[in-house]
Amino acid sequence: MDINQLNFKHLFYFWRVAKQGSLTHAAEQIHTSQSALSTQIRQLENRLGTPLFDRQGRHLELTATGQQVFTYAENIFGLGEQMLGWLDGRDAGVTRVRVGSVSTMSRNFQVNWLRPLFQDPTILLSVDSGPLQTLIERLLRHQLDVVLANEPVSSDPTRPVSSRFLGSQVISLVGRSDRWAGATLQVPEDLEDVEMAMPSTRHNVRLQFDALCFSAGVQPRLRAEIDDMTMLRLIARDSGWITVLPEVVVQDELHSGELVHVGQSSQLTEHFYAITVQHGHLAGPLNRLLSRAATGDILGAAPPESSESLQPTRTSSCSLND
Repeated sequence: MDINQLNFKHLFYFWRVAKQGSLTHAAEQIHTSQSALSTQIRQLENRLGTPLFDRQGRHLELTATGQQVFTYAENIFGLGEQMLGWLDGRDAGVTRVRVGSVSTMSRNFQVNWLRPLFQDPTILLSVDSGPLQTLIERLLRHQLDVVLANEPVSSDPTRPVSSRFLGSQVISLVGRSDRWAGATLQVPEDLEDVEMAMPSTRHNVRLQFDALCFSAGVQPRLRAEIDDMTMLRLIARDSGWITVLPEVVVQDELHSGELVHVGQSSQLTEHFYAITVQHGHLAGPLNRLLSRAATGDILGAAPPESSESLQPTRTSSCSLND
């Protein structure tokens, strides 16, 4: 089949129906009738010589071929939407870089990763936070260029994404210097009945820590479990309790001496990932950031497949309340 024989209008209609999962919703969005939409999708199927949907009454399911065609259509029209977004936002040569970050991600890590963009006056940076699934949906709708997360995301024909490893770090136990200076605790052996503040169970770090303590038969005294990294940072600074968190969260307080290391375990690590759409076009500045990540410049860390867990390189940072 020659490319000239492919009707891209029909392919566009198929793409919108596949994304919505409904003829009704797709017809409303593109302001046409359901019958016209159905007719043109059938014409596409006839041209391709294979059904793209299994039709059971009003319910539509993509066939195996339909799944693959949808992946290609997602790239074709997703890039078209990305181009239009770039044209809308190219004010006087400005390049938009749209970043999504999971709400449990350290803001200090975000700043460290994005810092190379701060000195470029041609970049307009936007950063949104939210649940990982919501951010991935926005990424697939080309409303975001990259999502920063502390876990990778699997890819499939309906969710063609790539997860790039950015770095990892050992999780630290920290405490106020006026109470814990000079103290060293073995993790988890010395934590029995020790007052502690920890991330909530939404964090993989907390799940790792609980499993480690359970295996050792150790039960710390839980005083607070905090979902937000900014709040956990403030708890570490003001409470006097031992706090379990990634070092990057409290890098400023450790640098100033307000907080001190109390202990750590190589069995407790956090990994960081940049998630992008497969085969999508990335703005030059974002490409450079991801290339920098590939060299390990951000945290100086080996990928999670490595058996070695490394601590982050300490850098000065402007404070963004975490």
